Amino acid sequence: MNIIVCIKQVPDTQDIRINPETNTLMREGVQSIVNPFDMYAIEEALRIKEKLGGKITVICMGPQQADSALREAVSMGVDEMVLMCDRAFAGSDTWATSYTLAKGIQKLGKFDLIICGKQAIDGDTAQVGPGIAATLDIPQVTYVKKTEEIKEDMARFEKMTEEGFEVIETPLPCLITVVKEINIPRLPSLKGKIRAKQAPVTTLTAKDIDAEPEKLGLKGSPTVVKKVFTPPKRTGGQILQGETNEVVAKLVEALKDMVVAAGKT
Repeated sequence: MNIIVCIKQVPDTQDIRINPETNTLMREGVQSIVNPFDMYAIEEALRIKEKLGGKITVICMGPQQADSALREAVSMGVDEMVLMCDRAFAGSDTWATSYTLAKGIQKLGKFDLIICGKQAIDGDTAQVGPGIAATLDIPQVTYVKKTEEIKEDMARFEKMTEEGFEVIETPLPCLITVVKEINIPRLPSLKGKIRAKQAPVTTLTAKDIDAEPEKLGLKGSPTVVKKVFTPPKRTGGQILQGETNEVVAKLVEALKDMVVAAGKT
């Protein structure tokens, strides 16, 4: 089983900075972590490998500092790591990111399964995984909460829905995105940390993946962030105090006053 795990290094939620010129996230020099949902993807790949054998390759698109995210995955037990790093990739939206990662995966050769976290916590779009599957023209199952069975040429997963879950059977190769209910990520071992420090990282540039330049980075992104701002804090508000019946009466009167005021405008 040849498994590829796509991960993203995201800013620590307490330290988000925006480039005022491009309205894109600033990543260099910012404290970063592995996207939490991707940790479940790594863990699921490790569990599948422990049952079926094979190899796990983790791939990440980002600046040079994303190397640390890849090494964290290796410290958990991943076999190989690939960093897609090129200034041509900068400013990519989900469309351009999906295209770039798909080209990188094609460069790596044959695979059976691609696993992604359901979404990144910075953009929250949940589009990159499905975008990779669409670019590679392979089946996809999103929001996977359980791997039921994987054979040589098929796999069956439980997919989370709003009402419960669905059981989806799909041929391989395919792509899945996973939710946090699927497992509990393991902690890196000391042996794993030592191995991660010494492990080689393969770097792929735009030239290496034979990408079409007009589909990369800001130039290849059909969506553009026009403005990023912090909404003003809400003002006003009223705290009603007293016994329940008294508070309810006050609330009803307040709502009446609001409706009347709105009718006059």
